[in-house]
This record gives sequence, C-alpha cells and structure tokens, in this order.
Amino acid sequence: MKKKYCLECGEELTGRTDKRFCSDNCRSTYNYRLNSDATNFIRNINNILRKNRRILAALNTTGKARVHRDKLLERGFKFSYFTNEYVTKSGNIYRFCYDQGYLETDNDFFTLVIRQEYVE
Repeated sequence: MKKKYCLECGEELTGRTDKRFCSDNCRSTYNYRLNSDATNFIRNINNILRKNRRILAALNTTGKARVHRDKLLERGFKFSYFTNEYVTKSGNIYRFCYDQGYLETDNDFFTLVIRQEYVE
C-alpha cells in the first residue's frame, strides 16, 4: 500500500485511507495559507462597501435626501463599489450599498434613498 503524507508538514499519515492532514492544526494552517490572499482581498472590498453604506446612511437621515458629489467624496465615498443596481421602468439606475442607495441626477447631485421591499 502506498504511504500518504500530511499536505502541510509532510509527516506520514496513519489511520483512515482518505486522511489528508496529521492534525487539526495542520489542516487549519494549510487552509489559512491557501485562502489568505483571497480573504484579504475580500475583506478590503467589504470594508469599502461598509464605509460607503455608513456614508450614505449618515447623509440620509430622513429616508430621502439630495447631496452633491463633493460631499460624498470628501467623506471618502468610492463610487466604483456597490452591492447591486436597480433599473426602474423609466431607465433610472439606482446603485445600492446593502440597503442604502443613490441615484445620480443632474449637475453632480445624487438622490439618496433607502431600499424598499419591491427592489430585488
């Protein structure tokens, strides 16, 4: 029978035939190392999305507000990052960061809204 070795430390494995790691520590270390680059990338994106949501929520205390692009930019809003879009029948595109959304109107102004139940 062919010998099998731990994917993390290289120690010879004993026990079950489908075993891949010699211990929980080796399994955990292997998977952490395997996923660390992707995890950091995703963590950074999620931090940007949460910050965008906080900015929109702070500026939209009444459920609907109108603000200038400069006000969003000075607080660090990044327009490239949003969780979803909603296109109305008239063709307007609302972009959302979770439940907080915005619609670009005229002269660099944005209408801020809170997601309604009918927006999927």
